[in-house]
Amino acid sequence: MRSVKLLVAAGAASLLSSMASAADLAIAPPPMPYAPPADFGGWYLRGDVGFSNQSVNNIRNTNAALYANLTSFQETTGFDTGGIYQVGVGYQFNHWLRADITGEYRGSANFHGLDLTTFPNGGQTGFGSDVYNARKTEWLFLANAYADLGTWWCITPYVGAGIGTARVTISNFTDAGVATLFPPGTGVGPSLVSAQTGSQWNFAWAVHAGLSYRVNPNMAIELGYSFVSLGDGTTGVDEKFDHSAGGHVFQFHNITSQDVKLGVRWNLESAPAYASPLITKG
Repeated sequence: MRSVKLLVAAGAASLLSSMASAADLAIAPPPMPYAPPADFGGWYLRGDVGFSNQSVNNIRNTNAALYANLTSFQETTGFDTGGIYQVGVGYQFNHWLRADITGEYRGSANFHGLDLTTFPNGGQTGFGSDVYNARKTEWLFLANAYADLGTWWCITPYVGAGIGTARVTISNFTDAGVATLFPPGTGVGPSLVSAQTGSQWNFAWAVHAGLSYRVNPNMAIELGYSFVSLGDGTTGVDEKFDHSAGGHVFQFHNITSQDVKLGVRWNLESAPAYASPLITKG
């Protein structure tokens, strides 16, 4: 009788174990309801608008004789703000490295300059001033690479650099000059020189920094700063107020710009669909 009870207990335990195993197989634990979003990757398009803050080292006429006898020379220059319009195409290699090629039209920026000089003249001291005005535009083409420095709350800081070429155009250039001798009233010589439109291609480079905000897996908004070296600019041949040719040009040496831009990047590859919940019923 005792052996029969032991046999019944062992059978019951075996049956309960089999039922528990069957229940485990019948109802699988639910997986994650959604697949995690993939990195913003693949090919993308970009568009940017912004404004420039430009400067130039100096302006010189190619007629070196104009500067040969000066005893002092002081020059101030400046550009008005100009608009920037940029488009580009790029590729996101992984979560931290991307590159793109951009084309940029840099809108018209008015230029203002002033030269103040002194010079000897027959035992007297001469004083001169030249007031410059012009307009400047550029086309800028760059190949850029960026390093994304991590993402916090959908915001990604980045740094980058680019190299390429710039076509600088100087137009509507005028030089209004006055020279007088000391003591005052002993001689005044006004002059007016203008120059034709001139353009030239230069090597250009830039460094970038900024923040991007991931709106969704397919779109990011970007606020960026760039320091850009645009090379030199040149006018066309100058001529005097009586339209006699001067035979020289004015050169703008080492034009640079600090730019601020707001842009959008669109991922050209569709974001992965979210996976539906998978529940196995018993």
